[in-house]
Amino acid sequence: MNDWENFRTFKERGEWVELQFMAAAASHGYHVLKPWGDSLEYDVAVEHSGDMIRVQVKSSSVRNGTGYFCQFRRNWLVKEPYSVDELDLFATYIIPEKIWYLIPATVLLTPPRKVGITVCPMTALRKNRYRYEQYREAWGLLGKTRRDLTKCGKAHAAYIGSLTKATWNDKARRHRERSNIVLKGRGL
Repeated sequence: MNDWENFRTFKERGEWVELQFMAAAASHGYHVLKPWGDSLEYDVAVEHSGDMIRVQVKSSSVRNGTGYFCQFRRNWLVKEPYSVDELDLFATYIIPEKIWYLIPATVLLTPPRKVGITVCPMTALRKNRYRYEQYREAWGLLGKTRRDLTKCGKAHAAYIGSLTKATWNDKARRHRERSNIVLKGRGL
C-alpha cells in the first residue's frame, strides 16, 4: 500500500501533504507559518525578510497517460474560484513521484484561467507538455516578493500566449499547405 492510500479522506491526505510541504520548505531554509483553522484561502504562509507569501497546497496521484493531472479549485462544494488577491503561490505535490511544483498563482489564475493542468510529463506527445517544468522543485520562488511572483506569472502567461499563437499559426500554415497539395493533385 502506498503512503497516500492510508488516509480515509482527502482532507486527511491534504493535511499530510501540507505537513510534507512545511517540512520541505523548512529544510530549504524558509520560515513556515500555519494559520489557525481552515477559514483562510491559503494553507501555509512563508515569511522571509519581512515579506510573506501565501501558499495553497495541492496534491495529485492521478496519472492521465501523459503525466499527472492537478486541479486548482477550492473543492467540489465551493463554486467560487481562487483569486490572485487571496494567494500568491500553489505548491503541488505529485505524491507517487515525490516531486513538488511551486507555481505562482498568477500563472494559473490570470486569463485564460486554468482549473486543471498536467505536470510531470511521462511521455511528450507535444511540446506544450513541458509548460510547467520550470516550476518543478522551484523552491527559490518562496524567497520572492509578491510583486516578483506577479511579474513571473505575467511573463509566463505571455510565453504561453506566444506558444498558443505559434501553435495556431502552425496549424493554419500546415492546413494551407495540405490544401495546396490536394488542389495541385487535382490539377487546380
